[in-house]
Amino acid sequence: MKALVLSGGAGTRLRPITHTSAKQLVPVANKPVLFYGLEAIAEAGITEVGIVVGDTADEIREAVGDGSRFGIKVTYIPQEAPLGLAHAVLIAQDFLGDEDFVMYLGDNFIVGGITGLVEEFRSERPDAQILLTRVPNPTAFGVAELDGAGRVVGLEEKPKVPKSDLALVGVYLFTPAIHEAVRSIKPSWRGELEITHAIQWLIDAKRDVRSTAISGYWKDTGNVTDMLEVNRSVLETLEPANEGTVDESSEIIGRVRIEAGVNVRGSRVVGPVVIGAGTTVENAYVGPFTSISPDCRIVDSEIEYSIVLRGSSVTGVRRVEASLIGRDVEVTPAPRSPSAHRLVLGDHSKVQISS
Repeated sequence: MKALVLSGGAGTRLRPITHTSAKQLVPVANKPVLFYGLEAIAEAGITEVGIVVGDTADEIREAVGDGSRFGIKVTYIPQEAPLGLAHAVLIAQDFLGDEDFVMYLGDNFIVGGITGLVEEFRSERPDAQILLTRVPNPTAFGVAELDGAGRVVGLEEKPKVPKSDLALVGVYLFTPAIHEAVRSIKPSWRGELEITHAIQWLIDAKRDVRSTAISGYWKDTGNVTDMLEVNRSVLETLEPANEGTVDESSEIIGRVRIEAGVNVRGSRVVGPVVIGAGTTVENAYVGPFTSISPDCRIVDSEIEYSIVLRGSSVTGVRRVEASLIGRDVEVTPAPRSPSAHRLVLGDHSKVQISS
C-alpha cells in the first residue's frame, strides 16, 4: 500500500503567512503540520509516499528531503496548478500503479493517527473508504449523505444547501478502482476535478464505498483560528523539559518545554508552552498554549495563546493573544506622541487596534 500526500495549494486563508511559506509547513508546537501526517503514515506501516507539490515545491523538498527521517521513501509529483484532489490522483497514477493507497491532505491534522483505519481497509478492501465527522458549518466542506443503513448514497462539494452535517475529513483510502473514476469525471464549476465527484461516480457504478465516522479530534488547518486550536490541542500533550538557561528570578509553571540555547531572564512562563532553540525571553510573560519558534525575542511583553515563527521579536508590547506571527517579524509599541498607528501590512492581513 502506498500514500499520496497533497502539499500543493495556495493557502489563501492563511495569507499573508502563505505569501512566503507553504501552508503545510506552518508549525504546530514548533513542528510543521505536514510532518504530523507523514509520521502517521509511517506509523501505519506505509513506506512509499508520493507528495504532490505546486508553487512551494522547493520549500517542501527542502523540509522533507528523501523522507528517510520519517522512515519513508518520498517521490515528488509536480502539479502545474491546484486543479482539484481528483486531478492529483490522475497525475499520480504512474507512481501509484495498481496498488491500494491512502490519500492524505497535507494541511489536515488528526489526533490518534490512521493506523486502525489502514488496517481495517487492508482487511476488507472496499473500493473506497472515507472519513466523516460532524461539523457546524458543512457548506465549507465536502458533505456526505447516508441512507438509513448508514451507507454512502451521495457526496457534494461545498453545497449551498447541505443534506447533512457530515463533512469529509482529509483522509481517503482507495483501491485502483478510483483511477477509472477520476478519468471519467468533468471539472466542476470551480474548474477543478473534485474527489467527491469521483467517489460519487463509484457510488453510481454500484462499487463498494464505505464511510467511517470519527469522533476524535480533526482539523483542517487552513485558517488562523484552526491553527491556534490545533496548536492548543498538541500542547495539551506536551512533555516538559528544560535544555536552556532559566535565571533565579524567573518562574516556570506547568508543562513547559525549553529547548537548547534558550535564555529566560526575569520572566514568568505558564504552560503548556514550547520555546524554540536560541530564543530569548526577558522581563516577559508567556502564557498557556503558546509556541515560540527558534531564534525569537520576547522582551518586556506579554503573549498568550499564540504562534510565533522563527526569527521574530515582540518587544515592549503590553499584551498579544490569539495571534499568528510570521517569520522575521518585529512587533513594537507605537510612540506615545504623536498618537498614531504606523503599519506596514501585506495583502489579506487582519489587524485589531485599541484606540
